[in-house]
Amino acid sequence: MRAEGPPRPAARRGRPGRLQVSARTKTGIALLHDEVSGHTYDVRLKLTKEVLTIQKQDVVCVSGSRPSTNAPSSPSSPAADEPKYEKRWLGTLLLPLCMAQASRCRAGADTLRSSAIQVQALDGVSSGPLQFHAAQARADWLRVVSANISELMLQNMKMANKCCSPCDQVVHMGWVSERLGGAGSSQTFRPRFLALKGSSLYVFVSPPVSTLDWVRAEKTYHLCEVLFKVHKLWLPDNCGAQASLSPGLQDPDGGDHGPFCFSVLVGHGGSHVFGVELGSELAAWELSFQRATFRAVQRTGSKTYACGGQGDTLCFTVDFALGFTCFDSKTKSVLWRFKFCQLKGSSDDGKARVKLLFQSLDTKQIEMKELEFQDLVAVLHCVHSFMAAKVASVDPAFMDTQNLAGRYMCSS
Repeated sequence: MRAEGPPRPAARRGRPGRLQVSARTKTGIALLHDEVSGHTYDVRLKLTKEVLTIQKQDVVCVSGSRPSTNAPSSPSSPAADEPKYEKRWLGTLLLPLCMAQASRCRAGADTLRSSAIQVQALDGVSSGPLQFHAAQARADWLRVVSANISELMLQNMKMANKCCSPCDQVVHMGWVSERLGGAGSSQTFRPRFLALKGSSLYVFVSPPVSTLDWVRAEKTYHLCEVLFKVHKLWLPDNCGAQASLSPGLQDPDGGDHGPFCFSVLVGHGGSHVFGVELGSELAAWELSFQRATFRAVQRTGSKTYACGGQGDTLCFTVDFALGFTCFDSKTKSVLWRFKFCQLKGSSDDGKARVKLLFQSLDTKQIEMKELEFQDLVAVLHCVHSFMAAKVASVDPAFMDTQNLAGRYMCSS
């Protein structure tokens, strides 16, 4: 791993930090595949701000009655006695959208499921695979359902933040798919719920609906020690091409691609690969990670790690105000100190040792400091987070967004 100079702040996107499609209503027809019977039939979809309603079509008798097989028929029987049938939408299924998950269905060579979406409510009740006649129709329904879910998620964040201190606010949360296995068409995903709250990233199996649920996360990571990385957009196999996703320069939601993936790299070389259905969701997670990490660095102020150097037991501190300091763990005497702007490069062995290259302010000469850490990855992520936050802190546009977001979260 090599780095040249301080990291640049991520480019600001044209998109804000959440789906910008206002909650709306929508009606339409879809095909529902019954996985038990194997049959497919028409259903009517009715979307409101809070509920997706699914109705099946059936033929019902609306007037008249069937003549009895035991009674003789009468030629003078009025026509009104003849049974009349009409198609009606029956069997209503209501799916609350609060904390619900909307996703594309993927099942390898199953072309029916591959052109469908599925909505699952918080209680586990599912719509089943909803198939549409055109890819654009599927993309439109996925987008508007996701937008309504996003609006309700934002309301839940506001309610949660009323019970949290200003330093422990929820910045962003939502459903993702975690990739299991390696690359290739056989890769599988499992649902996970992520939340950026305070200085931590939480990974849940199911969403937190009460204060006690926050201590039941499957995984928790300190934001100063994780690294967020956007993946390239992989196009369908028959396209034979790939492209970098640039949410600020193009509209990925206009097509029917997905999932859009990002990695969260953690200590000891661990990582998670998560996917979202829409490009705007990926842009929201990227911006939210920037905001949450910046605030985590400011709140933390400094982090100190035990390390070794030339046979001695040392301590290495990354400080938002002072930069880098190395001191003896026993005597506490400072061995060296450099500002963030003096770090000109680094290299490591991928295991424990790192070489930091600093430029002297007086002589302009490069000084090399070699240190050894038990969890080198966490230290490197921390250095990256602090330096990125330092660069962002002198960016007026970025600071304006932070101030607006902070006032909005506190007032809501």
